[in-house]
Amino acid sequence: PFDRLVKAVDDAAGQNLFGEEVFAQIGQSRYKPENIKAVASLDKNDFDRHFREASVIISHAGMGSITLAMDQAKPLLVMPRRGKYGEVVNDHQVAIAVRYEKMGYLLVAFDPTDLPGKINELKVFTPKKREIKLQPVLDRVREFINQSV
Repeated sequence: PFDRLVKAVDDAAGQNLFGEEVFAQIGQSRYKPENIKAVASLDKNDFDRHFREASVIISHAGMGSITLAMDQAKPLLVMPRRGKYGEVVNDHQVAIAVRYEKMGYLLVAFDPTDLPGKINELKVFTPKKREIKLQPVLDRVREFINQSV
């Protein structure tokens, strides 16, 4: 569960900041949204369909969500799960979010109070196109193999 994000999105929807219907997969959240349509989980086909049809995505800063949004060129706003709130063991999502925002792939709200302003940015945000560069990966693998022999 990520109650902090679910509540922040629900509050934003209650203020009509999105201007459109909001649908969310919220896991086993203890917070029950009042302003958005939400389900605990979706099967893969339904999840993929909702993701494809969404105009924008708001998520935690997990790599699965980030790469899916990048692959589909979806504007993405993330809120990293934080260790200090017991949402994760460490702040690896903060590091991921900072790095990917600097590269132009997504926007970050570090706190629920950041969300309203970031939602406005998200409406006009065009994420950087993902470029897959295989050669650097191949070079690193080759270097690793050569050092291991």
